[in-house]
Amino acid sequence: MIDSRRLRTLRAVADHGTVTAAAAALYLTPSAVSQQLAALEQEVGHQVLMRDGRGVRLTAAGEILLRHSNIVLEQLERAQAELADFAAGHGGEVTVASFATGIATVVAPAMAELALSAPGIRLRVQDAEGDASLMLVLDGRADLAVAVEYRGAPGQDDQRLSQFPLYAEPFDAVLPRSHRLAEQPAVAVADLASEPWIGPYPGNPCHDVVMLACESAGFQPQLAHSSDDFRAVAALAGTGAGVALVPRSALRGVDLPHVVTLPLVGTTATRRVFAAVRRGSQDHPLYRPVLDALRTAAAQAHLADTPTPTG
Repeated sequence: MIDSRRLRTLRAVADHGTVTAAAAALYLTPSAVSQQLAALEQEVGHQVLMRDGRGVRLTAAGEILLRHSNIVLEQLERAQAELADFAAGHGGEVTVASFATGIATVVAPAMAELALSAPGIRLRVQDAEGDASLMLVLDGRADLAVAVEYRGAPGQDDQRLSQFPLYAEPFDAVLPRSHRLAEQPAVAVADLASEPWIGPYPGNPCHDVVMLACESAGFQPQLAHSSDDFRAVAALAGTGAGVALVPRSALRGVDLPHVVTLPLVGTTATRRVFAAVRRGSQDHPLYRPVLDALRTAAAQAHLADTPTPTG
């Protein structure tokens, strides 16, 4: 009989690409992970991994086993959800991993709502970038993620996760008050082609959105300064160091008197945000109220409203 713990180990190695990274994610030693994988190979009678440069990759037999592992682990999640449902009425803790703006926009309001509607449920919040939160859920270090769509993100058909759209928000242009276009009601990305740019680092999901918007406008932006903190980006723009595209909610309520924020015309730059849980656990009685509260908070956020110039 195949040990489900070894299937989780196999999936972690497939997700992270190295035994060392998988061991860190699972809070095991690399030696323990290697032993689990060796035992798994004995159980199935096939080699499941092979070396690939500095990492490892699945063999054909490993790919087959991984495909079935996703189904088996989903069923185990469903079993846990049904057992928890059997004991419904008991409160508990739900760990939510989210990027910072998501925490402010939907997680914190959801926490306030749950304190009234489901006081037995306690949220424990972890700040994680929009792509990192999904891996925390898959590794079992978080129960629910608030994440951002990005290139290479798991799709709706991913066998490991169940996803629930929360909101889509536009990006706005951030310009210094002295900029030649600062008095315009809106700005086209193409009009900023010759400017120095300030933006997030590659790997940040918002970096992809900015690059795609500029590419769609016919140019490659000259990235002069980089920061994943949008308040820092806006502060740099306020000194005249460059221009930026920033998600609308990122600067809401922030006092930055030296910049203006303007809606975009002629192109679409959008951040799409969703909640995700491990597939099979979406009906867990502790997770359902949290998902409902997140969706309610998202509906009340009014992120599509036209921004008010800062300052």
